[in-house]
Amino acid sequence: MVAGPRRRLVAVVVAGLVPWTVLVIGGELTMVFTLGLFNANPPQMVSIYDFFFRFTDGLPQFIESWGTGVLLYLLALGSALSGVVWREDHRITALALVGAGLSQIGVAVGFNRRIGYVALPVGTVVLLGLAWWYYWPLVRPPSVSSPAE
Repeated sequence: MVAGPRRRLVAVVVAGLVPWTVLVIGGELTMVFTLGLFNANPPQMVSIYDFFFRFTDGLPQFIESWGTGVLLYLLALGSALSGVVWREDHRITALALVGAGLSQIGVAVGFNRRIGYVALPVGTVVLLGLAWWYYWPLVRPPSVSSPAE
């Protein structure tokens, strides 16, 4: 059964609300969301805009892939929204979700290479699962039926 455009849009929105990467740094918790970083001690939210344009210079490449993932996610969100108000190209939405999910692997690997850091790519699982569950039935090639005898 293929989900309708509203259900797919809700699923894409929810995927943007979960933490994409969960970091444990020396016992402290930091979560990477689409909108920014949340540090648990002290409780503080740094927006993605502030992180990339105000507070940091010369970011490591693996952190920059977080921004790429957010841009791809916004493309998927726009495409899913267009499915509700007009029509959606499922291939664009699916590809953007897969790209956003794969971008978080780079973030997790980059942090896991640092001593004392543990990074869990939650967003990768959520975004790839979303692409597979909701969009794979819409974009997969039609099955080849055996010729009639």
